[in-house]
Amino acid sequence: MFNLEILSQAVKALFTNKLRSSLTLLALVIGVFSVLVSTTAVAVLDNYFTETLSLMGSDVVTVQKNPAIQLSGNTDKRNRKRITFEQAEELEERLNYAEGLSPLETFSMTKIQYEEKETEPNILVRGSNEYYIYNNSYEMEVGRNLSAEDVQYARSVVVIGYDIQTELFPSLDPINKTLRIDGRVYTIIGVTAKKGAIFGDSFDDYVLIPYTTGLNAYGGKRDIGIQVRAPEITGIQKAIDELTGVLRVIRAVSPEDENDFEVVTNESLSGSFDVFTSALYVGGAFIGLITLLGAGIGVMNIMLVSVTERTKEIGIRKAVGATKKAIINQFLAEAIFVCQIGGVIGMILGIGAGNFLAFVIDASVVIPIWSVIGSFMGMLLIGVIFGVYPAFKAAQLDPIESLRYE
Repeated sequence: MFNLEILSQAVKALFTNKLRSSLTLLALVIGVFSVLVSTTAVAVLDNYFTETLSLMGSDVVTVQKNPAIQLSGNTDKRNRKRITFEQAEELEERLNYAEGLSPLETFSMTKIQYEEKETEPNILVRGSNEYYIYNNSYEMEVGRNLSAEDVQYARSVVVIGYDIQTELFPSLDPINKTLRIDGRVYTIIGVTAKKGAIFGDSFDDYVLIPYTTGLNAYGGKRDIGIQVRAPEITGIQKAIDELTGVLRVIRAVSPEDENDFEVVTNESLSGSFDVFTSALYVGGAFIGLITLLGAGIGVMNIMLVSVTERTKEIGIRKAVGATKKAIINQFLAEAIFVCQIGGVIGMILGIGAGNFLAFVIDASVVIPIWSVIGSFMGMLLIGVIFGVYPAFKAAQLDPIESLRYE
């Protein structure tokens, strides 16, 4: 449809009226930028969430009192009975298929002291049993994990996260060293390997003590979470069904009543996040399309002005034999060219700005291919739709009247 001569004329026309072309480009760039920056940022979040879920056990089922994602107004769920350590112990005795039950409780957020050194007062003191490490996809770097005996006898032992080791023991073996936590002394028995962070919150700034030791130190009557594992990934639903049925009996939930607890898996978390990201995608695309519509109207206005200014040129071209098709192709090429230039600039800026979020949260860089292709095709469509009318208007001009135009 277009040849090099027509393209050359389009480039020349673009640079002939720099101010007008710049304003048109600006509107197009803003439109494409608004689409790409939103879709890229959401893609970064989506990718980051997927990577984070991979750090958690895919075969693990978590039970907790409240939903993982809470909406305002759910007062009935906030008034649910606590899930207690006693219920966790009874549940462990009754389960036949699901295995590796571990209670989840954060007893304190405090500083950790070793001799004259101490951490910031933001270290989580978690209480659980020997299955916590495996259920949360940690690995032991040195030393050993908690044992059933540590829990049974409420021993004052602790497994520390990687961040604690690097801060308090940069050049020392921490095993068998003693820490002071909220005024109590604990012996280090192990260190977990580095796991990473999400949204700047590290998975490694914690210490793990037997939950029985935590009850002695911080008191009982707590609302906890419970984790169990399915023996195999295909048995997740079977584990959920068993866990739900047994816990309903333990918590004396009537057959006609709904569960008074939440069952959470990686899949359910992913589904909830997908709904959230889908809404962001739609919202960003809608805003971008409105902006692009305005930019397209601007392209049409600019092209109409260009037709008026070049009326005499059009008359001369027709006088020397230019066909209507050639005139249409020229003006249509100019409209498409300016749209594609604006689209490319908007894509580069949008993807760059969207991936700035990846830099902030230390995530992988994402290039949303479908958004890039969609933006390219969208700008082509806008160039055609909003350029066709000015192009046809130019082609319909009378050559004699055009030559007389001043």
